[in-house]
Amino acid sequence: MEKSKVYYTNLRTKPGQSLLKKLEKLIRTAGIETIDFERKFTAIKIHFGEPGNLAYLRPNYAKVVADVVKSLGGKPFLTDCNTLYVGRRKDALEHMDAAYENGFNPFTTGCQIIIADGLKGSNETLVPIQGEYVKEAKIGTVIMDADIIISLTHFKGHEEAGFGGAIKNLGMGSGSRAGKMEMHSDGKPYVSEKKCRGCGKCAKICAQDAISYTDHKAHIDHNKCVGCGRCIAMCAFNAIKPDYTVSTTSFNCKMAEYALAVVKDRPNFHISLVVDVSPFCDCCAENDLPIIPDVGMFASFDPVALDMACADMAMKQPVIPGSALSEKDPESLGDHFTHMHPTTNWKECLEHAAKIGIGSLAYDLIEVE
Repeated sequence: MEKSKVYYTNLRTKPGQSLLKKLEKLIRTAGIETIDFERKFTAIKIHFGEPGNLAYLRPNYAKVVADVVKSLGGKPFLTDCNTLYVGRRKDALEHMDAAYENGFNPFTTGCQIIIADGLKGSNETLVPIQGEYVKEAKIGTVIMDADIIISLTHFKGHEEAGFGGAIKNLGMGSGSRAGKMEMHSDGKPYVSEKKCRGCGKCAKICAQDAISYTDHKAHIDHNKCVGCGRCIAMCAFNAIKPDYTVSTTSFNCKMAEYALAVVKDRPNFHISLVVDVSPFCDCCAENDLPIIPDVGMFASFDPVALDMACADMAMKQPVIPGSALSEKDPESLGDHFTHMHPTTNWKECLEHAAKIGIGSLAYDLIEVE
């Protein structure tokens, strides 16, 4: 396969050239202007950050991307899907509150914010892909309604994926609640009886009649349950939990196949910022000291090559003293992300993504001054 082009700029600035101007120059040089944006709905897929975390991308970066899209005639909006786990982004109302709290609003970003899978994480579009692991991806409806998809990613470590890059932002991030459950789990949700109040709301929302009650405690019949996750969203007491039992290989490959569902058959463009590279995901309600120095900003039409380039550049960086990575066994240093999270295998995700045609592992890195 022909090498993909990945464009890169460092974080050095000079009078009259801010980081925001460098980001605009980067994405224009990388070819974003070749996309026909005229009157097209353009989803900018981003992570708004769990409140308490300060490593997520500043909204200023999102405004640059939105302004470029508008200058090309497009109709941009920022979007993300609700979370599977309990937190401040479990439903659309709290998710919007969290986004505003972290500085994302129409005034700071120049565009609207839409939660892609709706109020309770159940607004999904089934996208046939007939993959090795996924036959129909469950993607947030708003993301699939868009004419163009742009990923704007904070590149960082991740406790399950090794690192969170463009493929994770697109795949895991675009999945509805049921989609996230499919990627995270080979099982079905279960009830914590200690927390269950017997309110009956989960049974009312279940379309499969899979939930019954004994002694005022809910029970899920896994023979009937289809793993849609609606009961998780409905429970006000956080008594229903997903089963996170899944192999690393299955997790990575499902995530890649979900990313394929998001980008196939429509224009797509991808931007990653390797800054504030925390050891854990922005879904955490805190962020630890970065594990490596800031690297730069990257852009490409190929999300696989983009992730590979970001990973390669990250590996060349020294470990920051005092960081969580520096506390690991120094004799096993090399692959920063596998070293930080030894049970993960980020290469499986990119290799499968390349195999199914999302992009190429081979790339040419082009520096933009």
